[in-house]
Amino acid sequence: MADRFRLTLAQLNPVVGDLEGNAARARTAWDQAKTAQADMVALPEMFITGYQTQDLVLKPAFHKAAMSVIAALARDCADGPAIGIGGPLAEDGKLYNAWYVLAGGMIRARVLKQHLPNEDVFDEHRLFDAGPPQGPYSIGSLRIGSPVCEDAWHADVAETLAETGAEMLLVPNGSPYCHGKMEVRQNLMVARVIETDLPLVYLNMVGGQDDQVFDGGSFVLNPGGALAVQLPVFEEAVVHVDFTHTPDGWIAAQGVRASIPDLLEQDYHAMVIALRDYMGKAGFRTAILGLSGGIDSAIVAAIAADAIGAENLRCVMLPSEYTSQASLEDAKGVVEALGCAYDTVPISGPRAAVTDALAPVFEGLAPDLTEENIQSRLRGLLLMAMSNKFGNMLLTTGNKSEVAVGYATIYGDMAGGYNPIKDMYKTQVFRACRWRNENHRDWMKGPAGVVIPPQIIDKPPSAELRPDQKDEDSLPPYEVLDGILRLLVDSDASVADCVAAGYDRATVKRIEHLLYISEYKRFQSAPGTRLSPRAFWLDRRYPVVNRWRDESGA
Repeated sequence: MADRFRLTLAQLNPVVGDLEGNAARARTAWDQAKTAQADMVALPEMFITGYQTQDLVLKPAFHKAAMSVIAALARDCADGPAIGIGGPLAEDGKLYNAWYVLAGGMIRARVLKQHLPNEDVFDEHRLFDAGPPQGPYSIGSLRIGSPVCEDAWHADVAETLAETGAEMLLVPNGSPYCHGKMEVRQNLMVARVIETDLPLVYLNMVGGQDDQVFDGGSFVLNPGGALAVQLPVFEEAVVHVDFTHTPDGWIAAQGVRASIPDLLEQDYHAMVIALRDYMGKAGFRTAILGLSGGIDSAIVAAIAADAIGAENLRCVMLPSEYTSQASLEDAKGVVEALGCAYDTVPISGPRAAVTDALAPVFEGLAPDLTEENIQSRLRGLLLMAMSNKFGNMLLTTGNKSEVAVGYATIYGDMAGGYNPIKDMYKTQVFRACRWRNENHRDWMKGPAGVVIPPQIIDKPPSAELRPDQKDEDSLPPYEVLDGILRLLVDSDASVADCVAAGYDRATVKRIEHLLYISEYKRFQSAPGTRLSPRAFWLDRRYPVVNRWRDESGA
């Protein structure tokens, strides 16, 4: 028996649907593994198709093409290390989430996922059939067991593999980011190691796909649960890990130990990656956004500059008679700090034209929210016109607090192709702005230093759609609003739970009502970066029309 085994971990960023491109990425990793004289190169779950494919994988032409590309990859990479790569398998009228082992020009093994996740963002019961229990496969004289992603979250698969002779667990994953996910993963994998007394390799993909961000953070654990290798989060990495056979089994040599940043930095990095990949994978190079002089558009501008570079960002101020001089100066301060292009397009002329056009219809009716929303919708129209003319992706800027209670104008400030801060509450936005002003990282394409003027962070938020307007004229203070929303949305709490937590029942009921009646807006809103386990879209699915209200806590 050979007493050494070199495994190359390819923590890479696939593109959904780019079968040939993903195969080329795998071949590049294989070349690196071959040069390093590795025995095997491993790539994440469903790498050949990208992840998540959703219903695309059900299309026979698609999954057949993916299988064909995997077979070609095996032939092309016959002379060198084995390859482990995820992809679909259609067989005997069933469709599986599979992990293929390629060696010597052939498909040597196919591991079929057994536990199909069917919660939060996953619908794998809809897409795949569950595979049967399986034993390990061999690479040379080493017997490897590969629980596929969710399979490693359950003790039975790893235990079966250990009982049938596995000497190592290699777990390919497509595990998306949310708060605290890294700690959960590591704790569960330590449990699998303790239960089996085997070393474990946790390999995760990286990159953005629609609302989800795969954060990488792959790691290697030795028997007993000690960490041997930690790859970085949110970054591609190809790393070679050496294992040695000892009287106590296979042991991984100590390798790279990337540090894991705090949750605020992880959130910010996730928003940058999500926007960069959403634009890049959709074919957009440049972005445009309306800059109001407020905190939300300022943080989105900073995220965009960090994602695609300030030279590819265009900010537009669209003032009305209610726009303060301070807001104009604050907006200008943001673009000067970031170094991006800046235009001013007043809405006074278009607003007058719309007012005149509607005057006969609105005769005798007092001005109200309608006239405020016209301003927002004119801004959306003008921004979309510039997006069409210049080929920029329009970014929208509503935070989770506003998205939750509908404090936004549909077809107005909600217009846009992507919303980086959609899952970030307003109180989190304040903290993110302060953090970005105080920190700069190599992965940021924007400039270092204060990019969001402190006065933007400190001033009372306002939509500036009427004289002296403040957000708190219409909403509770954001500390109160966010506290209630964290209970109602993130924790599925009852009204009684909110009251027990110290919140006024009338306020809670009002927020609950706004939350439910705003569902139709969210249904039509732009996608945005998922940061929490209860983001709006796949994590939380409610009917658009719904008359039920919670009467508890009276």
